[in-house]
Amino acid sequence: MVIVRPNGDRVVTIVDRDGNLLRRIRRDRSGSEFVLIDNERRRPASGFYAPVELPPLRLNIPRERYIVEADEASYDVIEDTLMAPPVERVERAYSLDEVRNNQRLREKVRRVDIDTINFDTGSAAIAPTEAARLDNIARALNDAIRKSPNEVFLIEGHTDAVGSDTSNLSLSDQRAESVATILSQNYQIPPENLVTQGYGEQYLKVQTEAAERQNRRVTLRRITPLLQESQAK
Repeated sequence: MVIVRPNGDRVVTIVDRDGNLLRRIRRDRSGSEFVLIDNERRRPASGFYAPVELPPLRLNIPRERYIVEADEASYDVIEDTLMAPPVERVERAYSLDEVRNNQRLREKVRRVDIDTINFDTGSAAIAPTEAARLDNIARALNDAIRKSPNEVFLIEGHTDAVGSDTSNLSLSDQRAESVATILSQNYQIPPENLVTQGYGEQYLKVQTEAAERQNRRVTLRRITPLLQESQAK
């Protein structure tokens, strides 16, 4: 599939016969090519990746700089958090599937909890007044992509523990998609630089079975260092 942007850039997306993303490339008007996602790298014939085994994370920075709350953070802090290097060595370049499916891999990069958005129980809707609270997030993303067109950001959706696992997984996908849609439509973030994934109630921020606003959230990470060979040291 090829999408031509108004500025002349071409976004080429290659999928397998089941619709699974294999590769995404942006070619600008000058002919320069930027690989955004390469899911064919080390792809096993079976389609199933071997589990990535890593020791527990040993954090050597203050936790408030590792997990940043967007409602308390300035633009500068959000930008610094998203563009900071991984908190530990990245052994190799991983596929997007590996990153999506392995929490320990994602722990290598810092995160911004977008708690400026308050989701109602069972809802993925974002009120227009809350959409404007994504200003600093969108500005940081646009600045990053302008400097480096191959940046990739993961938007994670989460729920609280109310409801079934199946419904919460679907709801978390919808929440991540809601934020991605606003960033693309309202702030012109190129959608090819964003990937979404819902995790249901797997990673509760507050350990409770009750309805909890802090668990109904979306989290943002820059996963480029986990995907790109040149950034794996």
